[in-house]
Amino acid sequence: MEYNTEDSGERHEYDSGMIRDTNKGKAKFNLLMPIGVRYEEQMLTRLAELMTRGAEKYGDRNWEKADTQDLDRFKESAFRHFMQWFAEADDGEDHASAVMFNILAYETTYTKHILNEPYDYPDEDELNNMEKYYAKR
Repeated sequence: MEYNTEDSGERHEYDSGMIRDTNKGKAKFNLLMPIGVRYEEQMLTRLAELMTRGAEKYGDRNWEKADTQDLDRFKESAFRHFMQWFAEADDGEDHASAVMFNILAYETTYTKHILNEPYDYPDEDELNNMEKYYAKR
């Protein structure tokens, strides 16, 4: 595989003299981490912690085994947790993170099995050895 470097044609020169392509039109993942919120209270941290608890209970990446017949289950769970979040249920569960997880799981499953069927995504072994994944492409 041959790689190229995308170029918008626009440049930004920094005070140091460094010149870079602009960030225009590129995803700003840094905006997912709001300023003024401690790490342990960040939604992405809470989501990662929920997924860690799920991995301990069901195994790493268990949710990625889902197929199209499992989509309704994700919706059902997302809506139930949304209602618990909306009602401010105080039962010790992180319902906001559960909503986010179920939407992530639904959208991932939908993308893999409906939008991009058949798909050529790395399997778990290939994720652990990305060199092997790219070698077969």
